[in-house]
Amino acid sequence: MNSKGFLAVMTILVLVSALGVVFTKHQNRKLYAELTVLQKQRDAMDVEWGRLQLEQSTWATHGRIEKIARQRLGMRNVDYDKVIMVKP
Repeated sequence: MNSKGFLAVMTILVLVSALGVVFTKHQNRKLYAELTVLQKQRDAMDVEWGRLQLEQSTWATHGRIEKIARQRLGMRNVDYDKVIMVKP
């Protein structure tokens, strides 16, 4: 191979390498932008999850359940004087 052929091959290889670097950099930027969007979505979902857990704990408090049992179902506390134990 003469020097002109070698120079042409090396020039082509440098150009291919440069295009590979540009393509890789572009892909990296696209993926980083997508990662940023997904992280924001994750953070928003974490906030929503915390809010839902707080709401669930509020709905399930003992006092609230007891209040609903009294108002809607007419339930009341047991009068232990009237409890009869049955033994086999």
